[in-house]
Amino acid sequence: MNEDSYQELARLREQVAKQEKMASLGMLTAGIAHEIQNPLNFVINFSKMSGKLLEDLDEILSGAGDGLSDDDREELGEIMGDLKDNIRRICENGERASSIIRNILLYSRGKEDEYLPTDLCRLTKEYVALSYHAMRANHKNFNVTFEEDYDETLPQVNVIPQDFSRAVLNIMNNACYAVFSKSRGATDCCYTPTIRISLRRDGDSARLVIEDNGTGIPKDIRRHLFTPFFTTKPVGEGTGLGLSITKSIIEQKHRGKIEVESEPGQYSRFIITIPLNLKK
Repeated sequence: MNEDSYQELARLREQVAKQEKMASLGMLTAGIAHEIQNPLNFVINFSKMSGKLLEDLDEILSGAGDGLSDDDREELGEIMGDLKDNIRRICENGERASSIIRNILLYSRGKEDEYLPTDLCRLTKEYVALSYHAMRANHKNFNVTFEEDYDETLPQVNVIPQDFSRAVLNIMNNACYAVFSKSRGATDCCYTPTIRISLRRDGDSARLVIEDNGTGIPKDIRRHLFTPFFTTKPVGEGTGLGLSITKSIIEQKHRGKIEVESEPGQYSRFIITIPLNLKK
């Protein structure tokens, strides 16, 4: 066996080890998500209950007649208004966190190739946010402007939720990486990292476009983008599997199409189309 073969074998062994590690991490993540869900349900339920109690208190105060001065009534009104707003925000963010956890559990434990009617707008929004927060967790100075356009009238589509979300996450992670890389090397103080997400109906298909104004992709690199183990990221920052898996998810499992357009130094645009009437 020559030196190149030894290196290739070593690389494949490393990839298998990483995959086994990721599988174990997936099981751990599912367990953590399940444990978080219980106290989160407590927060959501009690915030809703507190909101109802505030409504009851508001009714009682409204019927108090002249028992309160105008100043006291005004001050109480302001305090109750602030409390209602705070509780509403706690409830909204709790529901959002709960939805993310449900998707994590679905991703970790979902049956293979289980097609489910899915709200693609909601799913995409959640994984756009998840990608952003994951990037922020690793790079505190990371920031980006999102320009989002969702067709809320889009019907539910039969997809494999854990797979489609993985495809969205892979592309979003690359977009975040591209704008962050450009911002670190930017000499133009006017550069604003921006990612545009559009999900709309296109005839009998749903069309998802994710575009960033990051580093762009040279033409010779674009030819290899979907090749397994191909990556331009530094060692330890990418396996080279993300986009090849994404292509398989979209084209093989959802009978769709994925395309990429790019101008080096200007932008990258990934376009995903899948049929609305996808049969199981």
